[in-house]
Amino acid sequence: MAAMEEHRAGSGGGPPRGRSPRWLTGVPGGRAARLPWASTVLLGAVVMAGSAVAARGQPQDRVPLDLFARLLILLAVGVLLFRHRHPVVAAFGSAVAVTVYLAGGYPYGPVFLAVAVGCFGAVVAGHRRAAWSAVALVWLGHALVAHWLYRWLPPQGDRSADWGQELGVAAWVLALAAAAEFVRVRREQWADRRAEREAAERRRADEERLRMARELHDVLAHSISVINVQSSVGLALLDSDPEQARAALTTIKAASKEALGEVRQVLDTLRTPGDAPRAPAPGLDRLPELVEQAASTGLTVTVETHGARPAVPPGADLAAFRIVQEALTNVVRHSGSRTARVRVGYRPGRIRLGIDDEGPATGTDAGGSGNGLAGMRERAAGLGGTIEAGPRPGGGFRVRAELPLPPGGSGTFARAAHKEERP
Repeated sequence: MAAMEEHRAGSGGGPPRGRSPRWLTGVPGGRAARLPWASTVLLGAVVMAGSAVAARGQPQDRVPLDLFARLLILLAVGVLLFRHRHPVVAAFGSAVAVTVYLAGGYPYGPVFLAVAVGCFGAVVAGHRRAAWSAVALVWLGHALVAHWLYRWLPPQGDRSADWGQELGVAAWVLALAAAAEFVRVRREQWADRRAEREAAERRRADEERLRMARELHDVLAHSISVINVQSSVGLALLDSDPEQARAALTTIKAASKEALGEVRQVLDTLRTPGDAPRAPAPGLDRLPELVEQAASTGLTVTVETHGARPAVPPGADLAAFRIVQEALTNVVRHSGSRTARVRVGYRPGRIRLGIDDEGPATGTDAGGSGNGLAGMRERAAGLGGTIEAGPRPGGGFRVRAELPLPPGGSGTFARAAHKEERP
């Protein structure tokens, strides 16, 4: 029950412990920021000194600065310490303190900077309505004092202010609004760009994990299939034909060594990302090795190559090799046929692959269990190619793939069409 309550407290039903409600804070998620001591102390010194200078320039029109006025200035500036954690409280606290300061008949001066900073911070934090409400409070208080309440408020003998000065106040408010909105928009743009970069990095990481998972699946599925078949042969012939059993164990050793090398190459990219691989990625030039491994399992593979081989990019070469490897692995694991045919056709701008076996399927998973076929489709789709896999009309299973090549890879070296058969 305690664990459930802790989970509920952290996932819903109110703000998590140690965080403020979102409407009070300007930081997403309510995370508190550090108190801006340096800027607030500097602002307080400027406002206090400027108010003293303003008081000397307005000796007859306004009430001289006294202890209460200085406390109001300190309050208007001091509440700005919380403008990052609680921007709404800071804006309204500063506005109320300045409104009381104006009602006291004290000199006009830089005290309005406290309101400007508080409202600016609230707008940047996304609390525009609260910020403009605080500005409206100060402006309305000033209008009431300057045009109606001056008869009953200090200083004695005060007169109604000129309405023209309200235009100046409105101009300052508009300038403050424009600056605050500009900063707010820029911060939102920066936040959006940062979120986009983080999302792109997560997508790249997911794609890299998926690529490594496909590589490991293809390597292990093929090698383990060979090991499984050869271990069965070795067990069956261990007593009756030791030499044949020894050959099966030799094949198992070679297949496991090759699998370990390829797995190590894939895992090395995790430990040292960005480093060049220790060995080149396999490509269609290693088809003879696949044929030999298939032959060790009793599968006769015929390879036909047509056309002049272009300069195939490593990514397309690896994808083509893995598709053929997975298709032959599925023949070994899921087909009763002991023969398979691989066709590789080079055409302008693309590679065509065809892998056929005559069947029949040895279980319900004709052509594969689904993971291998899905991996082949993902490899082809990642290059903008297509793949088709399904039963043949006359029995057996067929895989057809077409992989596009970039237009820049037109440099070719002639390779005569040949037909290779291994027992």
